[in-house]
Amino acid sequence: MKYLCLIYYDEQRVDEMNDEQWQALVARCLACGEELRASGHMLAGEPLQAVRTARTVRVRDGVATVVDGPFAETREQLAGFYLIEAADQGEAEAIAAKIPPATFGSVEVRPLRQLPQR
Repeated sequence: MKYLCLIYYDEQRVDEMNDEQWQALVARCLACGEELRASGHMLAGEPLQAVRTARTVRVRDGVATVVDGPFAETREQLAGFYLIEAADQGEAEAIAAKIPPATFGSVEVRPLRQLPQR
């Protein structure tokens, strides 16, 4: 089954990292991605730009409105994602626990919905 691992962290905390800390985090993330690819679990994954670059699009009564940001009521913001293949929710959660930002943020694990075939 496919799972989406949504990676959240506090951008302010990351912005406060010095270069050495940032490089160490990036290296751990790259190593994690390589490990997941080598094991056959990783299907895709990408980091996202800072939340300040986000725009939200809503269509109401046929009219599109675009506004700045997501407006989450949390300091943790979506930072990236991994799309993984796992046997079950437990295995997906074990994989998510290995994603480095889980040590100072969180990783939400959600199974992908299977749409009916036509």
